[in-house]
Amino acid sequence: MKLQCVDCKNTYSMDDFQYQCECGGLFDIVHNFNGVDTEKLKHTFQERLAERMTPLASGVWRYKELIFPEVQEEHMVTKYEGNTGLYQSAQVRTYTGMKENVLLKAQSENPSGSFKDNGMAVAVSHGRSLGYNKFTCTSTGNTSSSLAMYSSMAGCKSYVFVPNKNISMNKVMQTIAYGAKVFSTEGKYDEGIEFLQQYSEELGLYVCNSINPFRIEGQKSIVFEIAQYLNWKLPDWIVVPGGALSNSTALGKGLQDLYELGFIDKLPRVAIVQAEGASPFHRMMATGSPYEPEREPNTVASALNIGNPPSWKKAARVLKETDGVTVAVTDEEILNAKAVIDQSGIGCEPASAATVAGLKKLVDHQAIDKEEQALCILTGNMLKDTDVLKKYHTEQHVFSNPIVETLLTKEEIAAEL
Repeated sequence: MKLQCVDCKNTYSMDDFQYQCECGGLFDIVHNFNGVDTEKLKHTFQERLAERMTPLASGVWRYKELIFPEVQEEHMVTKYEGNTGLYQSAQVRTYTGMKENVLLKAQSENPSGSFKDNGMAVAVSHGRSLGYNKFTCTSTGNTSSSLAMYSSMAGCKSYVFVPNKNISMNKVMQTIAYGAKVFSTEGKYDEGIEFLQQYSEELGLYVCNSINPFRIEGQKSIVFEIAQYLNWKLPDWIVVPGGALSNSTALGKGLQDLYELGFIDKLPRVAIVQAEGASPFHRMMATGSPYEPEREPNTVASALNIGNPPSWKKAARVLKETDGVTVAVTDEEILNAKAVIDQSGIGCEPASAATVAGLKKLVDHQAIDKEEQALCILTGNMLKDTDVLKKYHTEQHVFSNPIVETLLTKEEIAAEL
């Protein structure tokens, strides 16, 4: 394994681990997969589905050879993350206009309730292998709660920076409950990243944001698990929400690994969905204009409320490699899609629902053929933001389901049946 800069392509040894190149670019982790026996690994991954109470029971560490083969078991942190459900939904299929069943990968079923666990298990494990016992991140919520959980599991401390507006307090309370020290800041998510880039080394903190390439390596496991569940035959499209764009980056990196090693025989196309109020990446890709951060991001989907996603260059590479597309959706489109997902019995937080809202818009605009197959990644649990739930169902929206006040008479109840 070695580090390679996304921008200048310079490489560095893992003995010189850092988050950014001297030129300012982010790093990829480059593996030496020479001699990998794909069929043997398929068999190994299948056998590990029977593991219990060992790190290899994890839906991340199951794929250890493709993620972090050098890690020692004593440093591996796990809460058996991954192993999340892959569902079909007739309601979602009808809503999006697709003829084939739409698959939903419910990363919301992870231990802390979001897809961040896949990457965080690996990042914290790597930090431990370097001797760190203090971990940090800046977050709109899901990253912080995941980091706090894994740090506590490892017997370590965590220090979290969150913006003081446009976030879900459910996620902040979860972070506090897991034992993290939380700092509320006047600035935006992006300013927290800049602070950690400048001072983390001096403060003895190991950074677990998506600027850390080990986070991306862990999140690759999401697509590994999808491919294994589908017997190594992926759908035509994978649709992912775009906040910090780490999930898009990890998805693309995992797809390239699978394709180059012969686990899959074709690359699916990737669609990245942003909220209209925080869509600098979509704006750049749709118009061909230079990248410009969103100065005042604003969306009800707090996990997407990022005006300057640090992984935008990596995400652009993913779209080029997969002939992918971007789309932006309104808050109302997100909330209506969320209601459909919730009422299908699966459920998700608003940012997750952006994938289904985006799929619907792409089908409506004929960018995705309704005859194709699509998979939407749901990134967070529906209870991550109960304020949004309450507001939607107590106001007039397309799929509102208000509570019925009753004097408990038979006639009243019969009228509602």
